[in-house]
Amino acid sequence: MFFGERLKKLRLDAGLSQAELARQLGVTRRSIIYYESGKRYPKTRDIITRTATLFGVSLDYLICDKDEFVLLAGEKYGDSGMREATELIGEVGALFAGGTLDDDDKDKVFKAISDIYWESKEINKKYSVRSDNNK
Repeated sequence: MFFGERLKKLRLDAGLSQAELARQLGVTRRSIIYYESGKRYPKTRDIITRTATLFGVSLDYLICDKDEFVLLAGEKYGDSGMREATELIGEVGALFAGGTLDDDDKDKVFKAISDIYWESKEINKKYSVRSDNNK
């Protein structure tokens, strides 16, 4: 279960509307809609921390490894990094569709792919800096 799905479950279990939750977290109702639909993640970890505190759950409960991957991509590379990471998760998910891998093996494959992603980003950054210096 991803952040948005857990957020929605916690909100409904607490009997809060999206508008009430938005007010308590200091975000817009539209943000809550985006979070719950999985279209966006909070821009700061502070929002996630406030959410965990509000509902009395741990951060580990609220965000899974895939969520963490997207959040890290956003911290390092902004909105475009978050979009790329989200797309990558979708593509990796398609690899698993109808497969027979157990959850542990899926996690290992995802970890390997995410490691490759970060290494590639660092390599691309080095080449971008070099080409900028050659101008």
